[in-house]
Amino acid sequence: MWRELRPIGRDASTGGYRRYAWTGADADCRSWFRAQAESRGLAYETDRNGNQWAWLGDPAQGDAVVTGSHLDSVPDGGAFDGPLGVVTSFAALDELRRRGVEFTRPLAVTNFGDEEGARFGLACVGSRLSAGQLTREKAYELRDADGISLPRAMEAAGYDPSAIGPDPERLARIGAFVELHVEQGRALDLSGDAVGIASAIWPHGRWRFDFAGEANHAGTTRLADRRDPMLTYAQTVLAARQEAELAGAVATFGKISVEPNGVNAIPSLVRGWLDSRAPDQATLDTVVAAVERAAQERAERDGVDLTVVQESFTPVIEFEHALRDELNKILGGAVPVLGTGAGHDAGILSTSVPTAMLFVRNPTGVSHSPAESADEDDCVAGVLALADVLEGLACR
Repeated sequence: MWRELRPIGRDASTGGYRRYAWTGADADCRSWFRAQAESRGLAYETDRNGNQWAWLGDPAQGDAVVTGSHLDSVPDGGAFDGPLGVVTSFAALDELRRRGVEFTRPLAVTNFGDEEGARFGLACVGSRLSAGQLTREKAYELRDADGISLPRAMEAAGYDPSAIGPDPERLARIGAFVELHVEQGRALDLSGDAVGIASAIWPHGRWRFDFAGEANHAGTTRLADRRDPMLTYAQTVLAARQEAELAGAVATFGKISVEPNGVNAIPSLVRGWLDSRAPDQATLDTVVAAVERAAQERAERDGVDLTVVQESFTPVIEFEHALRDELNKILGGAVPVLGTGAGHDAGILSTSVPTAMLFVRNPTGVSHSPAESADEDDCVAGVLALADVLEGLACR
């Protein structure tokens, strides 16, 4: 499975993956998923929001156990973020069949669409739509950097966007969702464990900062006469780092857009996107408010106009304790339980169905990068752990 997925959407120059929603690379990943489902005799379907499902048993029976993750990537992302969960799900099913277990509940493997939000700027679009956390109207307003709307992109990929929206009937059939994911950090490496269980997801969000100044000639405009939004932006980036460090949170300006974007032109507009996450809501609010305040103070000094727009937000997610404890019991009771600052489809679905997560050790902690890695032995440990969990949940 890894060999088949490895070349899809991989950039030859960076070694990273560019599997963006509703593109050719995404289509190839979807074809791979369908082929894996059909080769195992699973009933394949795509839901109204473009999420893929592979069913063992009748989903109408209800109380299904579902596992899976996503196959899309961030720009120049790694091989494991998302795909490890999907590959492991199919491998765990193979392991359960090898064991000869009898399933008492329906089982499904899923691939949620556009989890990373790399193309349209909003993470977890597929699961948000299904859970009713993203309305059809708001989804229709999403556009990529080229101005292409989400519905138009879906149509170009051969999907009907007219039906997108909440899918309560489907979610009502799910009794438990368990997502396996490569750890995006080094907690397991430091503890010496191959597999861990998630306790919670930090509250997190994305804010767009628009700094509007005045375009002018870079060689003839006196420094004193400039209204340069790049200066304001630069100071805001430094303020974000300082405020996050003081609060024990994280804050990142990882994306920027500049107009007119000329080497010899003072910018008229600098647009930067802030990603901030914290252990609790109060800390996150404090950090974002402090960054906005610092940006506004500098903007006034530079003669720049500032607008801040919250583009997405996810509150703290506490995974269901009963399911989390059941996973720990199935796995022997000595599995480390850890929180994470990364968002996941499991977090979105937690408002609608009982959810849990397993993490596989990442020896470097690097993620969202071509350098992302996981040792084969740890991946196999993840397969066996997920198989044990699925057997415990779906074969009792």
